[in-house]
Amino acid sequence: MKKIYLFAFTLSFLFLNSCGDTTVVENLPDGNATTPPISGYFKKRVLIEDYTGTWCGNCTRVSYAIEQAVSQSDKVVSVAIHNGNDPYHFEGIAPLKNLILPNTQLALPVSRLNRMTVWTFPEPTNVQQAIDLTGNNSGLGLAIKSAVVNNNINVDIKMKFALNYTNLKLVVYVLEDGLINLQKNYTSYYNAVNPIPDYVHNHVLRTTLTNILGDTVEGNTEAGNVFTKSFSVPMPANIENIGNVNFVAFLVDENNNALNVRASHINENQSFEENQ
Repeated sequence: MKKIYLFAFTLSFLFLNSCGDTTVVENLPDGNATTPPISGYFKKRVLIEDYTGTWCGNCTRVSYAIEQAVSQSDKVVSVAIHNGNDPYHFEGIAPLKNLILPNTQLALPVSRLNRMTVWTFPEPTNVQQAIDLTGNNSGLGLAIKSAVVNNNINVDIKMKFALNYTNLKLVVYVLEDGLINLQKNYTSYYNAVNPIPDYVHNHVLRTTLTNILGDTVEGNTEAGNVFTKSFSVPMPANIENIGNVNFVAFLVDENNNALNVRASHINENQSFEENQ
């Protein structure tokens, strides 16, 4: 009889605690990159933020690693944040530098996965670290719609939630591909050519549509809800070719970790990457 009472008590304890627990775990039920897709969740991409410069001869090591990651997975989203005496220097880099390297100088190259995770040196031999942060079952998804009208950029960032979230922030970047310039190269990559002539710089950060550390998401971020944030801004003056403009949007948690990310070409209208 005592065994029956103990069993009943255990069931009651588990039931009460499961109903009262509102903790949300990202990538529930499993964030493993090889876990099969589960209906209602979203494709999980990894964000690589590459702090770089045309003058930085060792930065080609990270560029090469990104190329390897992209060749191995379609879930890799990269952003090149140029710094220093560089034609593509991003003026607003200070908040990011202070976030990832407080009280320390930004000595390039520097790279981060999902904003806050250090990509282990040497990056080309640790590509799998980035791939392991992708997956099939994110608790939130993004879709981007963009258009250029009268030299204005109109962008809608749609967010959908399979789980309940709080304290989310949205970051939206405007990037440019196809920027051709010399690139210093002190590595053995790219045939050890130094400098590399006519190097094509892609995914170069040109401006942000939000605070670079993110704008608070003020819409409903509970499971099942869809929220849209819209932007309309003049085309940035530093854009060299409108046709090479692209966007990256991602959501970060209260610890500034990117939970999911999406990239989009200009004049694209995306659907959510939701598992069926």
